[in-house]
Amino acid sequence: MQILILGHKGMLGTALMQRLGPFHAVVGKDVEDFDLTSPDSCRELIAAEKPEVVINAAAYTNVDGAESDAERCFAVNAVGVQNITAACRGRRIRIVHFSTDYVFDGTAAAPYREEDPPAPRGVYAASKAAGEKYLQEGSDDYLLIRTAWLYGPTGKNFVKTILEKALHNPTLRVVDDQVGCPTYSRDLAGAVAVLLEQGHRGIFHVTNRGSCSWFEFTRKILAGAGFNRVSVEPVKTADLGLAAPRPAYSVLTSAKFTAATGKTLRFWPLALEDFLAHLEFRKAP
Repeated sequence: MQILILGHKGMLGTALMQRLGPFHAVVGKDVEDFDLTSPDSCRELIAAEKPEVVINAAAYTNVDGAESDAERCFAVNAVGVQNITAACRGRRIRIVHFSTDYVFDGTAAAPYREEDPPAPRGVYAASKAAGEKYLQEGSDDYLLIRTAWLYGPTGKNFVKTILEKALHNPTLRVVDDQVGCPTYSRDLAGAVAVLLEQGHRGIFHVTNRGSCSWFEFTRKILAGAGFNRVSVEPVKTADLGLAAPRPAYSVLTSAKFTAATGKTLRFWPLALEDFLAHLEFRKAP
C-alpha cells in the first residue's frame, strides 16, 4: 500500500513508520513539511503524494495546556481532521485517525464500547470528539482508532516521566482514583497494521489488555526499572489542582478488534516489561 503518515516523528508516528515501513511504500511528513491547520497545505500534500492510505498521527496532546490554548488545540485536533478529510474526498483514500479514552466522561461501570456515546469533559477531550465527528461526516472510508494511556520510546509519556522523577525523588505522589489501559505504542502500531492489511473500516478500541490505576502503573514501572528504594504515595485527583478534568474510569474494551481480526494485544504488564527491557535509560543505582 502507498501510505502517508502525518506526524511521523512523534511517538505513535515513529512506531507506525517502523512497523509499516518494511512492508509498504511509506512516506512520513511532519510540521516542517506541511500545516495541518491549513486546508490548502493539506490539499497540496495529498495531491502531491497520491497515497492510498493517510494515517493521521499528529495531535495536540497537552491536556492541561489546552484549557488556556483552546484555539490551537481545536485547530489541530478538530479542524486539522476536517482539512484531511476534505483533501482526501473523491480520491479513494482511506483515512486512519486516532482518538482517545478522554472522549468519554469516565462515569461508566464497565469498559467503554465503540458504540457508547462520547461525553467529553474539558477542552482537549472536546477537541478530540469534534475531530471524530468531522472524520465520520467527511469520509466514508476511515478507521477511527481510540486508544489510551499511550507510551513508547519516542517523545514525552508517563512511563518516561516517572523514571526521570525516580532518579531525583525518594517518594512520588500519584493518583489512585483514575483507572485506564496502558498501551505500548509498538503494540498499537502492530494492531493498526492488522486492521489495514485485513481491510477493516469503522471505529475500533485498541489498547493493551487489562487495566490499572496510575498508582498501580507507577509501582509496576518502578519495580521493572529497579527503583526499589523509591516509594509511591497514593493521592486523589482533586488534590492535584489540575487545569483539566480527567475521566475516573476510562477503560476501553478491545473485544470488537479481537472479533474482527482474530488478534489480541498483550496484557499491559507484559508490554511494559518489554518496553523497559529495550529502553535506553539510566537505571536505578
